[in-house]
Amino acid sequence: MFVLVELKDTVRIQPSSFKQKLNDVIANELNRKLANKVYKDVGLCITLHDITKIEESYIFPGDGASHTKVTFRFIVFRPWMEEILIGKIRSCSPEGVHVTLGFFEDIVIPPHKLQHPSHFDQREQVWLWKYKTDDGETHDLFMDAVEISDQVIRFRVVKEIFTEVPLPSAPNASRDMSEKPEANNVAPYILHGSIDEPGLGLLAWWQDS
Repeated sequence: MFVLVELKDTVRIQPSSFKQKLNDVIANELNRKLANKVYKDVGLCITLHDITKIEESYIFPGDGASHTKVTFRFIVFRPWMEEILIGKIRSCSPEGVHVTLGFFEDIVIPPHKLQHPSHFDQREQVWLWKYKTDDGETHDLFMDAVEISDQVIRFRVVKEIFTEVPLPSAPNASRDMSEKPEANNVAPYILHGSIDEPGLGLLAWWQDS
């Protein structure tokens, strides 16, 4: 779920910070700039892990700040495909079941990836699985956003979608973080999940299995 990614950036340091330790100032600036930001083909940046290289600092004419190229490793949220995660139902819509991990909310389980057969109740705005028992009885198992522990949901990651940005991606080995993330009302990083197999879905469904 969390990975270490090597990145590069040029850190601008104000003259008021020149008396502080360079490593500390750079670390603070990198966390301020990148933490909780999504970058295309990188993921959701969480926090700085370490700084691996600091190059010479430069001051340009007309700018009293210093500019330092650094190479560093950042802890990034980017689950691998087929990884199983546990979250909570945030809401339901005709587009599917929306799930939150607490720190990341752009997760959707589309209708074709729910347990079969599932039905969306338009009036209640919830999804329900019409579960048939071995003796032929049918039970409606609701998937809604009630704030109880039973709404904890286990799902498999099956797809990731990054919003296209006008700037090209940096090389695979390391990425230049001077590229800005997309700034609009479209989620820059979306995960699609699946619960259409035994053991997945609400944990309460399988507690007595």
